[in-house]
Amino acid sequence: MIKNKLGGFSLLPCAPGVCSECAADHPADQPHNRDSLYYQYKFYGQHGRWPTWIDAMEHCDEDMRAAVSAALKNIGKI
Repeated sequence: MIKNKLGGFSLLPCAPGVCSECAADHPADQPHNRDSLYYQYKFYGQHGRWPTWIDAMEHCDEDMRAAVSAALKNIGKI
């Protein structure tokens, strides 16, 4: 089954039981894996740009966004 066409290739569905947005195994209240190639290309296909960590946290509540942002700043990722 083909989901998105991206410049000559297509993303296949991700494995069952993982996040359908990033193909990673994470709790629903945590951010998507911004570094997942599946997430990057799916996001690019939908938005025409590469995702940021802010995009990956869009569905999270304020407390989770603050905690993840602080952790990412601490390691120099944002």
